Order: sequence, then structure tokens, then C-alpha cells
Amino acid sequence: MSQTQPTAKYRLDYKQPDFTITDIELTFELAAEITTVTARSQVVRKNAQATQFVLDGEDLKLVSVNIDEQPWTDYQLTESALLLNNVPSDFTLTIVNEIKPIDNTALEGLYVSGDALCTQCEAEGFRHITYYLDRPDVLARFTTKIIADKQKYPYLLSNGNRISQGELDNGRHWIQWQDPFPKPSYLFALVAGDFDVLKDHFVTKSKRNIELEIYVDRGNLDRTYWAMESLKNSMRWDEERFDLEYDLDIFMIVAVDFFNMGAMENKGLNVFNSKYVLAKADTATDDDYLGIESVIGHEYFHNWTGNRVTCRDWFQLSLKEGLTVFRDQEFSSDLGSRAVNRINNVRVMRSAQFTEDASPMAHPIRPDQVIEMNNFYTLTVYEKGSEVIRMMHTLLGEEKFQKGMKLYFKRHDGSAATCDDFVQAMQDASGIDLTHFKLWYSQSGTPELTVTDHYDAKTKQYTLTVSQVTPATLDQKEKQALHIPLDIELYDSKGQVIALQHQGKAVHHVLNVQQATQQFIFDQVPEKPVISLLREFSAPVKLHYDYQDSELVFLMQHATNEFSRYDAAQTLLAKYIRLNVRLAQNNQPLELPENVIDAFRAVLLSDVLDKALIAQMLTLPSENEIANLFDVVDPDAIALVRAYIIQQFATEMQDELWAVYQTNKTPHYQIEHNDIAKRALKNCCLAYLATSPDQMMANQLVKTQYRSADNMTDVLAALSAAMKAQLECHYALMMDFEDKWHQDGLVMDKWFALQATSPAKDVLKQVKKLLTHRSFSLSNPNRIRSLIGAFVSNNPVAFHAIDGKGYDFLVEMLMELNQKNPQVAARLIDPLIRLKRYDATRQKLMRSALERLLKLDKLSNDLYEKITKALAS
Repeated sequence: MSQTQPTAKYRLDYKQPDFTITDIELTFELAAEITTVTARSQVVRKNAQATQFVLDGEDLKLVSVNIDEQPWTDYQLTESALLLNNVPSDFTLTIVNEIKPIDNTALEGLYVSGDALCTQCEAEGFRHITYYLDRPDVLARFTTKIIADKQKYPYLLSNGNRISQGELDNGRHWIQWQDPFPKPSYLFALVAGDFDVLKDHFVTKSKRNIELEIYVDRGNLDRTYWAMESLKNSMRWDEERFDLEYDLDIFMIVAVDFFNMGAMENKGLNVFNSKYVLAKADTATDDDYLGIESVIGHEYFHNWTGNRVTCRDWFQLSLKEGLTVFRDQEFSSDLGSRAVNRINNVRVMRSAQFTEDASPMAHPIRPDQVIEMNNFYTLTVYEKGSEVIRMMHTLLGEEKFQKGMKLYFKRHDGSAATCDDFVQAMQDASGIDLTHFKLWYSQSGTPELTVTDHYDAKTKQYTLTVSQVTPATLDQKEKQALHIPLDIELYDSKGQVIALQHQGKAVHHVLNVQQATQQFIFDQVPEKPVISLLREFSAPVKLHYDYQDSELVFLMQHATNEFSRYDAAQTLLAKYIRLNVRLAQNNQPLELPENVIDAFRAVLLSDVLDKALIAQMLTLPSENEIANLFDVVDPDAIALVRAYIIQQFATEMQDELWAVYQTNKTPHYQIEHNDIAKRALKNCCLAYLATSPDQMMANQLVKTQYRSADNMTDVLAALSAAMKAQLECHYALMMDFEDKWHQDGLVMDKWFALQATSPAKDVLKQVKKLLTHRSFSLSNPNRIRSLIGAFVSNNPVAFHAIDGKGYDFLVEMLMELNQKNPQVAARLIDPLIRLKRYDATRQKLMRSALERLLKLDKLSNDLYEKITKALAS
């Protein structure tokens, strides 16, 4: 590796800027080949001793620098900065520079997406547009004038409200936008293009009329109505639940095909990956619809938790992201099934975030150091960050939590805050001491709780002993005991809840675990109870408790909390997955007791449980979830055992699966909770039936659903069932689907993902072949994620093949993407850096692959950070 090694930045090194910018006027003379940017900033000195003004800037061609309308020549240029010397205390700075959007394959700053131009500035993209103080604690009022060819770019959009527009010579036009609210540069947005536009409006609680506009590529207007409905639901919910009203006169969403993320909350002009906007019944699944609702909500909720109050520095990223994920999860739960939403959130934690915690990239939700900030847009910051907010909500309760939110906004509206500021507001508003709890922000890793119990029949006392330990991580060897809210419930033999009490006083069902080992004693417990632990997944921990099969079956039937029923089912499955993996590794016959199958049969036939919950309880954990049950991951044994259990369920419950499948058909497609639940259960049954020994029946069933379906949910379920079971019909169905949808990238992403996760022995060969498919492009992040990403992350047997060919393939892809799109490359590498989780043979192959990448010329910071940490582990 020939370049200079990048250096880390540290949270504790934070210093306020020597200068700030209060107002900026931007003028863009747009063209894909060369765009000229004029930035006129009002600069104020904050440090009286400072005379050098340092501005961030990368990949820019400087044209001119003026201070107070006079040319300024006392400066130096580096690859990453413009240094102005001997500047006055307060002044007007005018910088003119040029950029080339068409060459911007990294999709940071201003770039080309199809025929449009758009921006992405978080975290540090604005420095690719002009020289500026590109840091989140510099908040300025932005005015933006955009000039462009009217025929090519009839719509010119930016942050804030439209204030003026006009026509120019040579077929050009201009429009000016003004954002009255100070914001950091990462929230700046610009979009120019020719779109279809869906317009609507929303009347706020104070009777203000807000214009709503959604911009999409021509021909996609009929796929925008759900996004608009989701936006209005988000605005209404935020007023009702959090008492937060939108502040501008217009709210815009633009859907673009080329986007590294899901969406971006730029003030008043959200730019979205088209995946999270476009939907209609024949192109989008139920999960797509719910995903759009969630992401639309997430970005809208950022208007207050992220925009009006932003981050002081990027180490505080979870201040806005963890909090806003919590808010979007609550939004989805209030509008849909709270139990199913909670289960889906927890599955992400257990399958992916726990894996991240055990990787070389383990970090607290508020990291202490970073090399490349883009690497810290992680599940830890977002999903675990949300769980930390949820624990706070659990400890405070809804009323006190909302008081804390109000105090937080009162103190910090219009400013850049820290995680400590948020916790302090919660503590001050509630009167609850959160000093110990704050350790969640600075300690990495997944805590493990071990619970033992004892029942004294004479005294009627029940004692719980709870021990906690957080395993060492690469970034932190020593760990402290955390404040963990442990939600419990006790049941008698008839399934009735036993009231919690001690020494004549009621005890809250959320126990405060704060020590390495702690005891909790409950009086007047009439019989040895069955305990439900970690209800609602009240803390992001791994739980160890020696449940008997009968107790888990009991909880599946009687737990009052729906998540606890699901969790009991997962715990029962995990018990036999562990057992069978050991048997498989010793070449012994696999086994699944009849009582386990009977327990799941009872769930399948329940007329009490929500159908969506039944589907979740019957769905086996993914191979990635299962991997977290083991210190050393054996992908072959895991896949074998998972397939065995599916086959046992399908064979032993075939008649019941068939009956439930038939009774849960819906007459026509609609996005309504009961129908979504029915389809989820029906298609869960279909996936099992496809593995039936009666292959003729399975083929016919899958083909019939595929051909008769009036919606993508059922079409894709049939296609997936055929592919996963490797039914004879899957070749013809996959070809038919490709022929029908090859011109629709978002639909083809589903097809690519199925191909990439196929259990076929030659799947890698097929993936390589698809790199030249007419619908695939290595320039489009969605296509990369759907094919390459799905293969390396969601097909562990093939990716971790003992011959190392999966690793070689990923190295080839990363070499190509290293400079083209380093953000996407850094996300793809994650399965490769977790080498310490695997056997010695695989570790050696993975280490060799990483060492090859480390020798790359011009290795991106994004990849360098992850590779060096992995090799150090």
C-alpha cells in the first residue's frame, strides 16, 4: 500500500470552530459536465487569536477568492482544504469553484442520477460542492439560486421555501430558495431534473396549510400514492404523539435511482432511494409498503430530531439517528402490529447488530474514535441506539419521557447538541437519576445476562439471581456493569399472572439490574412460577436461563406479552438447533422431539393469536441469527440443521399447513393489517409446503400461486418458495419473472437477491454470470446490494465455502469498487472482517483475502479502517 496511512479522529479532541458562518448565498450554474458554484458567506470570528481560516474542500477546481468584494491572494490550497491567511474578524467571503458531477461515482456531493442532478451531503459531502466549514456544529441560513437549462432541468429544487424565479436567455431559467432555519451543511440539498410530481397538502394543528410534493422519474406517478399517504400519516402522528408541528410552507420528497443510503432528511427536501418511495401492488410486496411507511416517517421525524436540533459532532450521530429510529418504530407500531414490529426490530438486533458487536468494528453507540465517518452509519448507532432510547422510555414511562422531549427541544432548538444534553434533559424532566444508565453510550459489546432462580415452598419466596457480563471487544477490554431494565412476569400453573411484591409492597415488573450480580426476592408466591424474562426485549442483551421445554411451551401458550410468546418459540428452537449442530458435526443422526413439533402445530392452529404473529412464530431464525448462538460459526452445519427442521415441520404438519394455507387466501389485494397478516401466514405455509416430500404437489401449488397472484407479495413468495426448495418449476418461473420485469430495476432487485441466496451448488457461478445481466449495473448501489451484497451477507454457506472462492469473488468486487464507490465497498466487506468467528481454515483464507486488499494502491479510508481493524483482531 503506497498511500499515507489515514489518521484517527477522537471525540475528546473536539474543539469549537475558530470561525463560524451565519449566512450563505449559493448560486449554481448547473450542468452535468461542469457546474460552477458561487458561495457568498458571512463569516464571524469566534476565537480572537485565530487569523487563519481553514475551509474543507475536496475534488474542487478553485476559480477565485474574494474577501469583502476584493480579491484575496493570501491563501494555500491542499488536497482537502483551503487555508485563508490573515483574515479580518468579520467579513464576507465569496468563493467561486467548479465541479464535475458526471465524474462523481462516489455519489457524495453533487452527482448525476439518471438524467437528474442531485446531492448527498451527509456526513461530509458538502466539501465536494464548495469550500466550507463542513462540520455539523456550524449552522447557517442558506439561500440558494439555481440556474439551468429549462428543457433538461425543468424542476430546480433546494431547501426551504420558494422566494423567486425567472427566465433567462438561451433556454435557461432560475429559481431561488430560502431556508429560514439555520442548519449545518450536511442538510443542504439540491435536485434538478424532469419529473412527474404528485401534489397534495396537509393542514397542521395550528391550521397552517403545507404543500406536499413528491418528485419521481417520468412514468412512475402511479407508484407514489402510498408514499404520500405515509407522509401525511407521519405528520399527523408527530403532532398527536410528540406535539411537533412542521415548520416550513412546503415539504418535498425526490426519489432517485442512484443513492448510497435509504434516504436523507435534508431540511424540507428529502432525497430518497426510489426503493423507499415507489410502490404499487404488482411491483411492491407488503414488506416494501411497510418499509416505505417506516422510512418516510423516519426522514420526516428528523425535521425535529436531527434538523431543528442537530449533532455537535459526528461522534454524537446516535443523538439524531437512534432517537429517530425509536420514533419511526413507535410510528409503525402505533399504525400497525406492535408485536410484529417489535419482533422485526429484535430480529435485526439478534442477526446483525449482535454480529457487529462481536466484530472488529465493535463500537459504542457514541464512538470514541473514527477514521472514516461513513463507516459509523451502523446498526449499532441506529438500531442499538434506538434500543437505548427505548430503555430510557421504559425507565421513565411515556409521560415523563414526553416531558423530557419537550425540555430537550426547549433547551436546544436551533443548535447542535450532544448525547449528554439529551440524557440530561430526560433526567431533569423526570427526576430519575440516569448517571449510571449513561454508560450505554460509551461501552461497546453485547451484555449477557445469566439468570438463576430458587423457590422456597415453605416461605412462598421466589428469588432471582441476575448476573451480567459484557465480553471484551477489540476497542475495549475492560467492561463495567450496566443499568439494564429487565422486564419480567410470573405465572402460576394455570397461566394466571402472579403479582410481584416484597415486604408488603408492590414491585414494578421492570427490575433495575445495575450490579455484576444482583438478587431480587418476591414474597407470597403461591407455587413455583414459570417466569417470562426480558419481555418486549426490554434491553439489547443475550439472555441465559435454563428453561425446560415444558416451560417454553407454556409461555408460547400463556404469556400475556405477544413478543414473549414469540421469544419462547425462538428459545425452544434455539435449544434444538444447538443440539443438532453438535450432532451434525459428529456425523450423528439429527433429532427433533414430537413435543416440539406439537407445540408449533398448536401455534399454527391457534384461533386466538394474530395471524401475523403466528407467521413470525413459525418462521425459523435465519442462518445469521443462528450463527450468534455459537462462539465458532459452522455455516455448513447450521444450514444443514435449519433445512432439517424445516423439512420435519413440513412433513409432520403437512395437512395442517395445507388447511391454513387454503383458509388464509385474500380475494383481492389491499394494504390493511388483517390482509397483510393473512398473506404472511399463507406464504409462511407455502414455504414449508414447497419442501414437502410430495414434490408433484409442491410444484403445482407454487406454480398455481405464481400464475394466479394479483400482487407482488404472493408472486415473490411463490418464486422464493420454488427457489429455496429448488423445485423443478423454479427455472421456468425465474425466467418468466425476468422476461416480464427486466426493465424495472427495483423489481429486478428482488430477482437478483433470490438468485444470490439460492442453495444451488453453483450459485457463485450464477452470481458471476449475472454481473453482465442486462438489468445489472455496478454503478447502481441498489443492484450491487441486491446481488453481491445478498450473496456475501445472506448466503453464508456459499460465501464461506471452504475452498475460499467466495472470499476471492468479494476481493475482486472490492478492488473494482474501492475508488468508484468506497461507501458501498465498505459495507460489502463486513462478512469478511469477522474472521475470528470461524474455524482456522476459513480464518486463514479470510486473512489472506484482507491482506490482498490492504496492498491495493489508493485504498480508500473506508476500506482501510475496516481491514486494519480486522487484521489486528
